[in-house]
Amino acid sequence: MKKRLDPRVFKVPIDKIRSGYYSDKYFTRYVEVLKKAKCSSDVLYQYFPRRDAVIVGIDEALAILRFGTGFYANETDAMELFERILETERQIQFAAWDMDREGLTHLSSKKWDLKLELDDLWVDKWNEIEVHALFDGDEAGDSEPVMTIRGDPRYFGYLETVLLGVLARASSTATAVKKVVSASRGKPILFFSARFDHFWTQATDGYAAFKAGAFGVSTDANADYWGAEGLGTIPHALIAAYEGSTVDAAVAFDRHIDPGVNRIVLVDWDNNVIETTFQVVEAMYEVTTGKKFVRGVSDPSIVIGPGKGKIWGVRFDTSGSLRDFSVVPKDRSSLGVCPELVWKGRQAFDSSGMEDLKIVVSGGFDDEKIKLFENLEVPADVYGVGSKLLRDKLDYTADIVEVQGRPCAKYGRKKGDTSRLSLVEKEYWNDNR
Repeated sequence: MKKRLDPRVFKVPIDKIRSGYYSDKYFTRYVEVLKKAKCSSDVLYQYFPRRDAVIVGIDEALAILRFGTGFYANETDAMELFERILETERQIQFAAWDMDREGLTHLSSKKWDLKLELDDLWVDKWNEIEVHALFDGDEAGDSEPVMTIRGDPRYFGYLETVLLGVLARASSTATAVKKVVSASRGKPILFFSARFDHFWTQATDGYAAFKAGAFGVSTDANADYWGAEGLGTIPHALIAAYEGSTVDAAVAFDRHIDPGVNRIVLVDWDNNVIETTFQVVEAMYEVTTGKKFVRGVSDPSIVIGPGKGKIWGVRFDTSGSLRDFSVVPKDRSSLGVCPELVWKGRQAFDSSGMEDLKIVVSGGFDDEKIKLFENLEVPADVYGVGSKLLRDKLDYTADIVEVQGRPCAKYGRKKGDTSRLSLVEKEYWNDNR
C-alpha cells in the first residue's frame, strides 16, 4: 500500500506561507478581493503537468495545504506580527554572524513568541476542503490531473504559486532521473546534481531522484526526507591536496574514513585511468598486506570489494575535451569517458584478477549517452549523472474547472479524468499537525 510522507518532514515555513510571502501578488490579491467582497463559492481546482511526467511534490504540496488552508482572523494584526517576525529574523542573522550568544537567546525567544501569537490568529480551514491526488513516484500523462482541491478558494487560492512550484521542481527532476534510470537497464544511478544548483533545492531534488529510482544521492540534504546519507567518491580536491597523487589521496581516504563507506577512487587526474587504477590497487595491497605487489604474480583481488582496506570501485570522469592516454585517437568519439575507454579498462582489470572492481562512469551522461553505452553493451557498472538532470524543466498549470458543482473553465480547458486520484485522508494529516 502506498504511503505519504509525514507533513512535518518538509519544514514548511508556516508563517511565510500563510502571509503570502512566496505567493504571486495576483493570487494574494485575487483572494483579497473574494474576502472583502464576501464572495463565497465552491470550486474545483485541478493541477496538471504540461507533458508526460513522473510526479513528485504531491506530499509537499499536501503539507503546504495542511498548514496553509485558512485565514487570519485579524489580517491587519497578523501582517504587523509577520513584519516583526521578519525583522527579528534579520536581527538573528546578524547575531549569528557575530556569534552573539546572549543576543541569539533573546531574539530566538522573541521570534517564537511572535510566531505563536501569530498562530493564535489563524483560523484553520483544512477540514473544509477535499483533496484527491496521485502519490509521489506515480507517472501521469500530458495534462492529466495529478491533484484536485474542492472548496472555498478564499481559504487556499493564494497558495497556487507555491503548490505549482513544488510540483514543477520535484517533477522536473524526477522525470529527468526516470529517463536515465530507464536507460541504464537496471544499473545503479548516482544523483550528483547538488553542486549545480542552490543548496535550498537539495532536499526536494534528492527526494525526487529517489522516487524516480536513483540508487544514491551525494549530500545528506539530498537524502533528508527519507533519513539516509549521501554517497560520494574521492574528489579531485583531495588528490590536489596530496600534490596530485591519487595513490596518496586514496590511501589517506581509506585510513581516515569510516570503514562502512565503500571506497570509490577517482582515477582521471593524470588522464590515464587504467594505469592510475593499477597504481592505487598496488598501493592498497602493500598497505593492507605489508608485502610488495608484483604485477602478474600478486593477487589483487584481496583488496577489491566493500569496506576498509579495499577498493569497491573506480570512477572514470575524463573531461569531454580530453582523450585518455589509453584510447586510440579516432574522432570526437574518442574524447571523454567513451565506450573504448571503459572496454579497455574492464579487459585490463579482469585479466589481472580484478573482476569484482566496479567501474563508475560520470561526466556528461544523460539518457541518450547511457542508452548508447547500454546498446553497445559497454561494461560500466554504475552511472553518475549531474547537471543535465536539472536542465529539462517541466511546467505545471492549475485551473478552476467547476464552480458550485457546474462546469466552469476558460476556453480550451475542462475537467480532466480524475479516476486515478486517491482521496487524501484527513485523519492522518490531522494527527500530524
